Amino acid sequence: MAMLVGTGVERTEDLRFLRGRGCYIDDVEMPSMAHAAVLRSPAAHARIRRIDATAARAMPGVIAVLTFADIAATAKPIPVRIYKLPGFERFLQMPLAESKVRYVGEPVALVVAESPALAEDALELIEVDYDILDPVIDLATARGESHLHETVGTNIASNYTVAMGDAEVAFRDADYTRRETFRCHRHTAVPLETRGLLAVWDEPAQHLQVWGAAKVPFANRAILAGMLGLPNTAVDLLEVDVGGSFGVRGEFYPEDFLVPYAARLLKRPVKWIEDRREHLSATNHSREMDCELEIACRKDGTILGLRGHLMADMGAYVRTNGGVVAGMSIQFLPGPYRVPNFTCELTAFVSNKTPVGTYRGPGRFESSFFRERLIDMAAADLGIDAAVLRRQNLYTSAELPRGVGDLVPGEAEHEFDSGDFPAVLDRALEEIRWEDKKALQGREIDGWYHGIGLGCFVESGGAGPRENAKLRLEKDGTISLFTGCSASGQGHETIFAQICADTLSLPLDTFKVYHGSTTYLDEGFGTYHGRAAIMGGSAVLDAATKLIERLRSVAADKLGRPNSDLTWAAGRFSTAKGDRAVDLMALAAGSEQPIEENGRHASTKVAYSYGTHACHLAVDPGTGRVKIIDYVAVEDLGRIINPLIVHGQAIGALVQGLGGTFLDEFVYGPDGQLLTGSFADYLLPTASDFPNLRCISLELAPSPINPLGVKAAGEGGIVPVAAVIGNAITAALSSFGVEVRSLPLGPSKVWSLLNPEPISAV
Repeated sequence: MAMLVGTGVERTEDLRFLRGRGCYIDDVEMPSMAHAAVLRSPAAHARIRRIDATAARAMPGVIAVLTFADIAATAKPIPVRIYKLPGFERFLQMPLAESKVRYVGEPVALVVAESPALAEDALELIEVDYDILDPVIDLATARGESHLHETVGTNIASNYTVAMGDAEVAFRDADYTRRETFRCHRHTAVPLETRGLLAVWDEPAQHLQVWGAAKVPFANRAILAGMLGLPNTAVDLLEVDVGGSFGVRGEFYPEDFLVPYAARLLKRPVKWIEDRREHLSATNHSREMDCELEIACRKDGTILGLRGHLMADMGAYVRTNGGVVAGMSIQFLPGPYRVPNFTCELTAFVSNKTPVGTYRGPGRFESSFFRERLIDMAAADLGIDAAVLRRQNLYTSAELPRGVGDLVPGEAEHEFDSGDFPAVLDRALEEIRWEDKKALQGREIDGWYHGIGLGCFVESGGAGPRENAKLRLEKDGTISLFTGCSASGQGHETIFAQICADTLSLPLDTFKVYHGSTTYLDEGFGTYHGRAAIMGGSAVLDAATKLIERLRSVAADKLGRPNSDLTWAAGRFSTAKGDRAVDLMALAAGSEQPIEENGRHASTKVAYSYGTHACHLAVDPGTGRVKIIDYVAVEDLGRIINPLIVHGQAIGALVQGLGGTFLDEFVYGPDGQLLTGSFADYLLPTASDFPNLRCISLELAPSPINPLGVKAAGEGGIVPVAAVIGNAITAALSSFGVEVRSLPLGPSKVWSLLNPEPISAV
C-alpha cells in the first residue's frame, strides 16, 4: 500500500462543504430557541449615568433584558489564558459594562427575544445616558491624566525589559549604528463566518451545552464553568464546522459568558450570531505597535547587537490571549540571525479601542517588518548587498540546535531545533533572479519604478504541554479518530487520517475524524500556535501505534495463542502459515467492549520553521499604486504531511499578509470612534488582486523534537510579507529618497511618501 503521508491527498472534508452539507453554528436549531442581541456602546470612553430598559422589556416578544445590575451578584472578570505579562491582571473585562464604557462596541446590555429581528428592534428602546470622557488613543494620551481604569491609576498595563549578552558594550564598540522608528497599523482577521453561539441548559441534569466552540474549547469550558460556578463536567463545548479562525475566533469573549448565562437563567435555548459590523468593532483587533529599533554592526556587516523599545496598544482590556502579540514581538525581533547582544523594552498600554488579540503570525508579522526594514537600511549605508548581509548573519545548520534566549517573562527559553537558513535564502534568490534583477533597482520603465525586496524569518509552532487523541474500532470495521485539536478549515480531518492510514496500513476512508468538542476526550488543548500537526499529529501517531498492538492481542485471542507472529496486512491479521485470518469487522464483532486506544504527545519544546520571501514590484509615482510582478515565498517545513494542503495554507497566508500590508486598516478618530467599521471602508483582498504569487515548501531539516519531524506550516506565509513589500517599495523609489517606516502601504500612503508636503488650496 502506497504511503499517504507526503502525498497531496485532496481534503476529505471538502466534499461536504462543496455539496452544501457542512454544519455551521447558524445551521444548528433547537426547539423553543430564543435569540440574543447585544447593545454596544456608541462611545469610546464614558461613564454610564443611567440605563433604562423599561420600554424594551415591555416590548411584545422580548423575553429578557440583562444589564450589569442583573448579573452583578455572580459576575466575574474574564481571565487571561496565556502570556500573563506582569500587570495585566489589573485590566480584565467584565461581561457587561458596569459603570463605564471603554471602547466603541463594548457590550452594555443583552436582549433575548423570540426572533433575531425582535431582539435587534428592542435594542433601540434601551435608553443609556452617557457622560462622555476624554479618550486615550495613543501612548502620549495614555501617559496623561485620563485613566481608563481609575482604580488602577495608570494606563500602562505592563512594562519590562529583556536582554541577551551586553548590548551597551556592543553599541559602544560598533563601527556602525543606526536608529529608526517604525509603526505597524491596527488590523485583524476577518473570517468568512462570524462568531456565534447556541447555549442549552438542562435544568434537571444541571448541565450546559454550548455549540459554536472553536480554537480552545477545553480552556474556554474551564473559564465558562468557573464564571458560572459550575464544575467542568457540567459544561460541554461542542464544535461544529467553523468558517475560518486565524487566531481571532474561539477566544473567550463577553458573549461566551452572556449567552450561556441567559440560557441557564431563562431555562431555554439561546442563540446569538454576530453580524459583520459587530465583528469589525468588537472582535479582537491586532498588530498595532510602534517600535524604536537600533542596530550595531561591524564595517563588514556582521551584526553585533540590536536594542529597541516596543510600544503596544492593547485596547481597552487585556483579553484571554494576554501578551502574545506584544511578547512574541520581542521574542522574534532578533529573527533568524546571529545577534549576540540584544535588549528590548516593552511598554504595553491600554487605550479606548477594541481590545487586542492574536491574528495569524502574532508578533512575528510586526517584528519582521521592524527588523528587516532596518537591515535593509544598514546594508545600504554600509554599501553591502542586502542578500549578502543577511547570508553572513544567518545561523547555519552547524550552529543548530541553539538556544535563543529567555525573552518572555514566565516562558521557558526556546531554541532553534534544526535548519539550514542560508540554503532557503539562496533558493529564494535563485527563484526571484536576484543577481539578474539587481540592475532594475530604482529603474523607471514605462512610468513604473521597479524594486526587489527580501525578508528572512523564523516561525515557531507546536505549543505544549501536550495533546491527546483516541482511536476506536467501530462494528462496521471503520475507525473513529477523536482529537483534542480544533478545526476551522485547515484540513485536519485529512492529515490526521493520513497519519493513521499509514501507521495502520489501511485505506484513508477507513477513518472518520471528530475534533474539538469537549465530549470526545477528557482533555484537549485546541489549535493555535501551529500546534495541530506537531502535537495533535504526534498524539494520533501514538494512538495508532498502540491500537495495532491492541488489535494484535485481540486477534491472537481469536485465532488461538500463542500467535505472536501474526502478520498484519490489508486490514486483517493472518497466522504465519496463512491458513487463518481475522479482519477488523470480525475483531469488532467479537469484542464485548469497544476496542480503543488513547494516544498522547507531551513536549515543552517548539519546532521552528523558517524561510525567505522575495518580491519584484513596480510603483506608479503618480498614483502611489503598487503592482506585484513576481512574489516567491520559500519555507522549510521539516516534513510535509500533505503538500496540497500546505500549498493552500501558504498561498492563503501570503494573500492575507498582502491584504494587511496594502488594504486592511482600522482607523480611529480623535474621539475614539472607529471610522472603518464596514467593508465600505475596511478593505480586503479579492482573488484577482495578487495573481503573481509562488510558494515553495521544502523538507530540508525534519524537526528532531517530535516523532513526525513536522514543523508549523500555517503562519509562515504571512510573517515577512510587510517587510518584503516595504523593502521593495523603498528600493523602487530610492531615487526619490523614500524610506518606508510605517504601515499600511496603500496608494494614498505611498503617494504621501513621494509628496510629503501638503498641497496648498487653490
